[in-house]
Amino acid sequence: MRPPARGTTRLLYGAGLAAALLLPAAAPAQAAPPSRTPAALPAADGAKGQELPGMPTALDPRSETVSCTPASKEKAKKQDWSRQRLDLDRLHRHTTGAGVTVALISTGVDPGAEGLDGRVTVQGQAADDCVGQGTFLAGLIAGTGGSTSRLAGVAPGAKVLALRGTDRRGQPDSTLVTAAVRAATDAKADVIAVAVALPRKDTALTRAVAEARKAGAVVVAAATPEPPSRGSGDEIPSRTYWPAGEPGVLAVADMLPGGTRPDGALPTGTVDLAAPGAGVVSGGPRGKGHYLGGGVAVATAYAAGAAAAVRATHPDDPADAVTRRLTATAYPADIPQLDAYAAVTTVLGAAGAPAAGAERAAEPVAVRDTSDTDRATGRATLFVLLGSAGVLSLLWAGFALTRARARGWRPAGAGTTES
Repeated sequence: MRPPARGTTRLLYGAGLAAALLLPAAAPAQAAPPSRTPAALPAADGAKGQELPGMPTALDPRSETVSCTPASKEKAKKQDWSRQRLDLDRLHRHTTGAGVTVALISTGVDPGAEGLDGRVTVQGQAADDCVGQGTFLAGLIAGTGGSTSRLAGVAPGAKVLALRGTDRRGQPDSTLVTAAVRAATDAKADVIAVAVALPRKDTALTRAVAEARKAGAVVVAAATPEPPSRGSGDEIPSRTYWPAGEPGVLAVADMLPGGTRPDGALPTGTVDLAAPGAGVVSGGPRGKGHYLGGGVAVATAYAAGAAAAVRATHPDDPADAVTRRLTATAYPADIPQLDAYAAVTTVLGAAGAPAAGAERAAEPVAVRDTSDTDRATGRATLFVLLGSAGVLSLLWAGFALTRARARGWRPAGAGTTES
């Protein structure tokens, strides 16, 4: 598959959902191949589509020169499936996240990007978003959608504090992430979204996250990094990534339109919430066009936007209560699925569970975390079904025999009495 910066992505709309089919195209001479591509996106039914460039998660670290992601010349004309799934149109009638600041730790954010102008503060080198992913994520958290209002983010009234947690090519760095978490805490950010995941625990980062939580911030983090290649079939052992594995951090994973995890998703036991992470439309740092992206960082941005919406609606709730609300109101599944509308509007009972009759944004879909779980569940279900079928067969046979004898029927070979 060609990297997204060097190809185009066809966005198909069918059955109310947007999905993507990657199509190769001629590559601009100056474009450098990104080292990772967005999630493998499923094709969907639909006679017509529109081409959008893909948003990379990082640029090629082996390239001698850094060539930033080029501007998109295409604009999406419809609302994508993820915004429909989260029911953002209806959510915005209740709150836009006004008064809340979300610190986004990613590749940086262009403060003048379409739909973000005037609401982004940057620190350090964060204004230079060469990869483009950070600006893409900021649009999902707090973008207004610019001239396309139906492509607004979850909390279009919130403010964004942009912090760099990667180098210019998008490679995560624990020192940068730690410094960014501390800067967000000093700035009194209400929500801290860490869109990168680190493979090793770092003592300084652990302290920084603990201090952020003590200061009252809701910390949302990507449960895993983006895998080097989706669907490669390589066996990768389950492990914990950081800072998602820190106590009190809301760890988020990505899901496809059907509710499943993407093929090749890195396994981990540290997942609190799943959110849309494929076939998602947002803007970038150059131009007013749109891109199509996916992955764990995208899901993390949606969860952070939902946390901002909850903080705006329930300003007196402490950070832990906000996290509990996000998980308690999620769709019940193997991995609870984010429901931003329910998180804002649901009345929770004394035990922290949704009250009876809580309204949902859409119908839930099943998420299964591992194929091993699927196989075990399938075997158990088959066993129960076969056992139930056997019991029903015996009951039916007994019932039929009783009725038949009442009508004078005798088994074959039984003697008869002549009158």
